Amino acid sequence: MRALRLVSSTTPPETVLRDGPQAGPRAVEALRATWSDPPGWRGVLCAIDHKTIARRFIVATLVFFLLGGALALLMRVQLARPRANVVGPELYNQLFTLHGSTMMFLFAVPVMQAVALYLVPLMIGARSVAFPRMNAFAFWIFVMGGVFLYVSFAAGAGPNVGWFAYVPLSLSDFAPGKGADVWAQMITFTELSALLVAIVLITTILKMRAPGMRLNQMPLFAWATLVTQFMVLFAMPAVMIGSSSLILDRLVGTHFFNPARAGDVLLWQHLFWFFGHPEVYLIFIPPLGFISSIVSTFSGRPIFGYTAMVLALVATAFLSFGLWVHHMFATNLPEIGKSFFTAASLAIAVPSAVQIFCWLATLWHGRLRLKTPLLFVLAFFFILVLGGLTGIMLGAVPLDLQVHDTYFVVAHLHYVLFGGGVFPLFGAIYYWFPKLSGRMLSETLGQLHFWLFFVGFNLAFFPMHLLGLHGMQRRIWTYPEGLGWGAMNLASTFGAFVIAASVAVFLFNLCASWRRGAIAGANPWGAPTLEWSTPSPPPPHNFDVVPVVNASDPLWSAAPRPAGVSGLAAGAREVLVTGAVDAAPESTPVFPLPSIWPFWSAMATTVLFIGSVFTPWAVVWASFPLAFTLIGWFWPGREEIARSAPLEQRP
Repeated sequence: MRALRLVSSTTPPETVLRDGPQAGPRAVEALRATWSDPPGWRGVLCAIDHKTIARRFIVATLVFFLLGGALALLMRVQLARPRANVVGPELYNQLFTLHGSTMMFLFAVPVMQAVALYLVPLMIGARSVAFPRMNAFAFWIFVMGGVFLYVSFAAGAGPNVGWFAYVPLSLSDFAPGKGADVWAQMITFTELSALLVAIVLITTILKMRAPGMRLNQMPLFAWATLVTQFMVLFAMPAVMIGSSSLILDRLVGTHFFNPARAGDVLLWQHLFWFFGHPEVYLIFIPPLGFISSIVSTFSGRPIFGYTAMVLALVATAFLSFGLWVHHMFATNLPEIGKSFFTAASLAIAVPSAVQIFCWLATLWHGRLRLKTPLLFVLAFFFILVLGGLTGIMLGAVPLDLQVHDTYFVVAHLHYVLFGGGVFPLFGAIYYWFPKLSGRMLSETLGQLHFWLFFVGFNLAFFPMHLLGLHGMQRRIWTYPEGLGWGAMNLASTFGAFVIAASVAVFLFNLCASWRRGAIAGANPWGAPTLEWSTPSPPPPHNFDVVPVVNASDPLWSAAPRPAGVSGLAAGAREVLVTGAVDAAPESTPVFPLPSIWPFWSAMATTVLFIGSVFTPWAVVWASFPLAFTLIGWFWPGREEIARSAPLEQRP
């Protein structure tokens, strides 16, 4: 590896970033030009900057969130009064399937990965993510999967098998047409994207941290991201195998789930819920990182019990893979086996409680600033406790058998996922929006958004507990009069519209502040982590000087400001690779330039996936354009060779 120099932050800029004759401001301008994506329409298709891809991911997931919310409002209008006929049973089943699939596969997990794609390189002092072209490919695949689902719905081929697509109801005998095939391929699209992003984030965190940032000095959000992405690697293949087996049963004539041909119906539930319950924590763990950042900043104190927090994250991840039968207590599995999963369902509450106590201890010893991000965090504590208590209740086999497939489960699901994920997400958006845009969101509109959302959320979902205890089944499209469900359903529907009003306030605040918000500055909150040391928004290369870290909260440390790394080229995308444990410098590879080949590879993959819904031969014929685009992707261009060759010849 070519020698690098660590320079003090007091070193004059002219000596920090130099490559050959370039120095100082000229080096910074060279860095900006080198790391910028191409302008115009070419840049739209060729962009690989992690911030650009992350912004696109965030916008796409928010669009799907709005679409899923619109479907939920339509369902709530149908259920607002007995014997309503706003939509018929077939359309209601499609709305139910699309709403659940959108929120779980197109919003909740992808938006958490999208936020991490933007923030993690900035938090750990890196100029890019690992495998930037693969990151762009993952975005295009994700978008194509979501578009495929909604275009199919608009064309009358929407899935109606529920977001969990239980067999045999999702097999050809009970679900003719292409709806279930569309659902299964949407899973393949989104889970492939998630797996690729997980590889990108894991490699970035383990191998591209700033020198000196040992594992025990990483921000807790980086830890939450690392733990979550390892969970993705182990959980996502299960549902991909399940969806691929389902579509093979439907289209090719295999019998994975056909008991008459030695198949097993319960195999689907095992595959799906082995993914499905860890997915709860794929949605839940990243917000724990959001909360740690927000609590630390707005209390003015480092997080109490850093080591305990990290161990709690890891313990939650491990335990989450031992809970999937929690969703299968109504099946004929052995009772002794169910008791072990009940114990695991109770045990997973312990690491969550540890984190809550650490946050409360941090808040207790701090000087609180009750800004909008912290309000969403405090509301999360209330929502989490209520959702966690009902989760412990459902973990007990006798109660679960009584309320299984009732609205009690729907209420629990939304308190844990929607409440436990979206409240911290909104807090994170208010917290990091200044870094992303360079402007502040309106505090007045933010607090209006918070109170509307908090009241609407509890009004919409708390009555569902009572509806479930009164016997209202989930996934019914209407109900007769005289059961006592009407008033509670009306209240729930009204709460859903209050949530919609709060989201409208949020969107107005977002759009207005993006153009006319108060200028934020580099660190408007006085936060301690590295992303706040860069301008707002950050330059294409993130850092003029790659920092060296000597504290877990570098911007609050009383020690001298972190040093920097000199010797990296300004005229090529040269990055610093460090050790996985102690972040010692190891090598300085040159990253690829923006390219249109990831886009074309994604289009070829889309043709393969969608074509296979109609004929298995599409897998064969679409492999040729896919192979061609992958060759173009990895074939080095002349400009890349010209930029990297001089660096390889240097000592």
